[in-house]
Amino acid sequence: MSHDPLDRRGSAGDSPREERFPRGLVIRLFAYLVAGHVVAGFLYLLFLLGGRNQ
Repeated sequence: MSHDPLDRRGSAGDSPREERFPRGLVIRLFAYLVAGHVVAGFLYLLFLLGGRNQ
């Protein structure tokens, strides 16, 4: 088996799992995106309400 990424030999028998992202990475990425948007929305709300009171 060759370790050269440009060598296409042996790629026909490779499993299709190698082409996908690991499941834990996808879950973590989704959680970070959701949490990031929730924090950004909360900060936006704080600035919106703070600007109204001045």
